[in-house]
Amino acid sequence: MNGCGNEILVVDLRETDARVRADAAIALAGRAETHFDQIMAIHRPATPGTDAYVRIINADGSEAEACGNGTRCVVQALAAETGRTHFTFETRAGLILAEEHEDGSISVDMGKPRFGWQEIPLAEEFRDTRAIELQIGPIDAPVLHSPSVASMGNPHAIFWAKQDVNAFALDRFGPILESHPIFPERANISIAQVTSPSSLTMRTWERGVGLTRACGSAACAAAVSAARTRRTGREVAVTQPGGTLTILWRDDDHVIMTGPAEWEWSGRLDPETGAYSRDAAEEREIG
Repeated sequence: MNGCGNEILVVDLRETDARVRADAAIALAGRAETHFDQIMAIHRPATPGTDAYVRIINADGSEAEACGNGTRCVVQALAAETGRTHFTFETRAGLILAEEHEDGSISVDMGKPRFGWQEIPLAEEFRDTRAIELQIGPIDAPVLHSPSVASMGNPHAIFWAKQDVNAFALDRFGPILESHPIFPERANISIAQVTSPSSLTMRTWERGVGLTRACGSAACAAAVSAARTRRTGREVAVTQPGGTLTILWRDDDHVIMTGPAEWEWSGRLDPETGAYSRDAAEEREIG
């Protein structure tokens, strides 16, 4: 599937105790047909009152706490299977509520953003995380500097650009900043340009993935950081290479992300080896 261009493998493991192994994920990511940004592995519920436990695996085999675009894909797949429109999932980041609307768009409650340096986390104290001391390029003439940092269940740094976000070599400095010592758990690195009081464009180097066409949690982090620094209001259209998401930072502090999801093909997968077969008939199912 894909969520606004974010390549997603939705793997249904509810009928088994198997888990997708890291080396299997790496093998899948290495093939053109099964390449992904995230695997959303659906497991049986671990907590009463939830619909599933969703384990999120990056292309490098590491695990992620949150993936908003992937969550929309899970919602669309399960809604097609069950006819339901409301779901509660458990992830490493906590409980996530999601809803499919009549027009096919899907909203995900991404929870409350966290701005404290220990919550993000950062390796040293910054009292004001709206702009921290970090830069790209020479000390006396940085290309970008003073990013906003936040957590949406996973750590994000957003550099604010006054020009087209495509003008910057994110593929070059993204991997360096992802593993910068200031980020003990690594971080998602984004460049954002505010285009109006209610819109921005951005690109993201995603932790454990690389350059991606979309990152839902990064869009949320950028939107709340833009509002927090008075660059925009609290509802923003965030355009990434894969498409546009609507982000609403509600008065109750919850961040609601709304956007599309698209099914592409289905098949069968061995979660321990990464071996797979594609269904001959393009049936709408997950597995």
